[in-house]
Amino acid sequence: MATTYLKRASKTPETETATAQKVVTDMLAEIEARREAAVLAYAKSLDQWEGEPVLTRAEIDHRAAEVPAAVRRDIDFAIAQVSAFARAQRESMREFAVELHPGVTAGQRVLPVNVAGCYAPAGRYAHIASAYMGVATAKAAGVKTIVACSGPFRGGPMHPYLLYAFDKAGADVIMTLGGVQAIATMAYGLFSGRPADVIVGPGNKFVAEAKRALFGKVGIDVFAGPSEVAVIADDSADAAIVASDLVGQAEHGHESPAWLFTTSVTLAEQVMQRVPQLIEQLPPTARDAAGCAWRDYGEVIVCDSREELAQVSDRYASEHLEVHARDLDWWLANLTCYGSLFVGEETTVAFGDKASGPNHVLPTRGAARYSGGLSVHKFMKTLTWQRMSRTAARDIGEVTARISRLEGMEAHARTADDRLAKYFPGTRFDLGEPVKV
Repeated sequence: MATTYLKRASKTPETETATAQKVVTDMLAEIEARREAAVLAYAKSLDQWEGEPVLTRAEIDHRAAEVPAAVRRDIDFAIAQVSAFARAQRESMREFAVELHPGVTAGQRVLPVNVAGCYAPAGRYAHIASAYMGVATAKAAGVKTIVACSGPFRGGPMHPYLLYAFDKAGADVIMTLGGVQAIATMAYGLFSGRPADVIVGPGNKFVAEAKRALFGKVGIDVFAGPSEVAVIADDSADAAIVASDLVGQAEHGHESPAWLFTTSVTLAEQVMQRVPQLIEQLPPTARDAAGCAWRDYGEVIVCDSREELAQVSDRYASEHLEVHARDLDWWLANLTCYGSLFVGEETTVAFGDKASGPNHVLPTRGAARYSGGLSVHKFMKTLTWQRMSRTAARDIGEVTARISRLEGMEAHARTADDRLAKYFPGTRFDLGEPVKV
């Protein structure tokens, strides 16, 4: 397999996460001990926010009136798209019952969790899409209580656009809290009295570390890292569009990898020439983020065949994967590891990030090898059940008793013995012999 790096990353996102762990551990311990008081203290010291965390219905309606009608229409459209896709996912899950042995019926129920926590970062801008991606999906899953959190915007209240998106998507409780203190608040049920069963939503490395630390106490969507994009392209691709899409995701942050996998050296060289030019044309904040990301984390890999490209792509298992190549159906059939796939030049990661329908909360750092992104499935529990007749208990009981004794689990075996003795008095059974150790 011939793989050539025309550009190789000098850093990996993993090198930047260690510092967050101690900060998060200390904060979570403080919040668990001092509860709401600690959260309010962190909100004041970290976000300069001293207002009430839980928004009232009157406050939500008042702030929604600040949202221009055109913005409301765009948010409403995007929520409708995300909700429709999530409902289709929900409909693909089914309950069933099956007779496995005469008299033995088993089945599954598919139920939503009771409480979901949905986070959207505040940051330099209003992360509107993150608000409805989590809440609308939880709503489609049938979650009874949805608690939504985002931080104050530039020292003031939550951005009205983000607040409108939370509310319109169906959040039941909305709080002006950001960062680690927001994740802990939802996990412990602070202010709301409703501890979350699942917490979802993107955020910085401190938010990601908080979710990682609390996993087990609560479910989470993904172990998130910096946003990633990979583009697969052959010689039919438009270098200008490919370069634009790489830069479009690199602006997420200084640590956001952008990768090009191609069979064309000519295309690779054209893209490598264009990317710095596009970065230079960005506004200062985006230029700084994209420039650092491309310099430190960008990679360009050339392979001899599409089969080799597919292997490289699956090894990287990128969060977002675009395909700009011939025979798109082949790529759809053969690629197996990605957070979300964008097939053909006509679609782009930005469409999925904002308004096309599938969720934009996706696995990073290779987690797409074993996990998908946020979906109604993250808010659902697949619960099994079983029922059997006394006749069936005879067959199952004998086997259970024998296997239990082979495993040295005598108390297990006797639960079968007792039933067989009760249901079939006077009948002799082969119940096995305890293992001698």
